[in-house]
Amino acid sequence: MTTTFYLVRHAAHDRVGTVLCGRMPGVHLGTLGKAQAERLAERFATETIASIHTSPLERAVETSEPIATRLGQPLEICEGIAEIDFGAWSGTSFEALAQDPRWSVWNNARSNSRPPYGETMLEAQARIVAVLEKLRSRYPDRSVILVSHSDVIKAALLYHLGLPLDAYGRFDIEPASISTLVVGDWGSKVLRLNEVVAA
Repeated sequence: MTTTFYLVRHAAHDRVGTVLCGRMPGVHLGTLGKAQAERLAERFATETIASIHTSPLERAVETSEPIATRLGQPLEICEGIAEIDFGAWSGTSFEALAQDPRWSVWNNARSNSRPPYGETMLEAQARIVAVLEKLRSRYPDRSVILVSHSDVIKAALLYHLGLPLDAYGRFDIEPASISTLVVGDWGSKVLRLNEVVAA
């Protein structure tokens, strides 16, 4: 028995690429992000989906809502796929972070570094992998959508690709992208990586 997971990164908000938002509240989709969320809803319109799970952060929920509406299904809020807790770095501009030597350490050694007062990427990986295993037991031979965040999705994919966390920079997870992962008793396989729905 296998379960297909559609790992969706939330759509674009107005601070993408400029601010490390982390878990800060009040980060909503911008005009572009709302259009991307609608395109995602159309992309999934022909799929048979057993359940839709979303990170509790606003930008993820707002990405999930058009999909759930299009499929006529409820959303399930899932703390286990929330963004990495970046602690004291949350809400800091990437320009300012570039001046912090701890930021360089974090990006060069994700396997053994921690944001100040935050969580490690390994801890985030353990969270999402546990969610995948739970859902795999609940939805054998079915498909599930998880709307989460770039680094959390990367952590899940690295685990299933058998790659170390320090390899996180070898591929991109764009806003509103879909990565398709199949997991079974036999192992796992990444079918598509960073699929972006065209406008």
